[in-house]
Amino acid sequence: MSSSHLSALKSRHADLDAKIANEERRPAPDMALLAQLKKQKLKIKEELLAET
Repeated sequence: MSSSHLSALKSRHADLDAKIANEERRPAPDMALLAQLKKQKLKIKEELLAET
C-alpha cells in the first residue's frame, strides 16, 4: 500500500476521532451518530493494521 494511502487513512481516522469527541461533549449526544462514527473508525483502524 502506498504511503499516501496510509496517510489518508490516518488522517481520516484522526478526523473521525475528533468528530466522536465533539459529539460526546454535546449536552445530548446523538447515540446513533456516535455508533456510526465509531464503526467507521474501527473499519479504518482494521485497514491500517492489516497494511502495517
